[in-house]
Amino acid sequence: MSELSIQLHWQRIEPELRAGSYSNQHTVHFNDSFELEVDAAPDWGGKPENTNPEQALAAALSSCHMMTFLALAAKAGWPVASYHDHAVAFLGKNPKGQMSVTRIDLKPVVRFDTGFSVDDAKLAEMQDRAHRYCFIANTLADSVEVNVG
Repeated sequence: MSELSIQLHWQRIEPELRAGSYSNQHTVHFNDSFELEVDAAPDWGGKPENTNPEQALAAALSSCHMMTFLALAAKAGWPVASYHDHAVAFLGKNPKGQMSVTRIDLKPVVRFDTGFSVDDAKLAEMQDRAHRYCFIANTLADSVEVNVG
């Protein structure tokens, strides 16, 4: 088993911790070398210039899906030249009535070296395989849609 960790730090800057009157802004440290300023989503009072957990979740899924796709494409001999995704996390209420990320949509666009192409069905099949093998997608279960662009 792998253990992958982060360090998180939040410090109250207001005189008191009172509902609705404190900042959620905090710092997440990755591998002792990279920091990310994180906050609540803007709809929940966070600063729009900071990353929020919902975006981070979408980024983790998009990144995992891409790396899985690239591994599968490399094994298949597909010369992928570039990969771009626009991932969107949707907030709403889950079946228990709790606020949740109810769905994440991925919209990957893959470009190949000049002279190479695959038909849409094969590309969709490879994206589906990437989704099935992606660790993060397997953690999230049914809340992911892959819309091949």
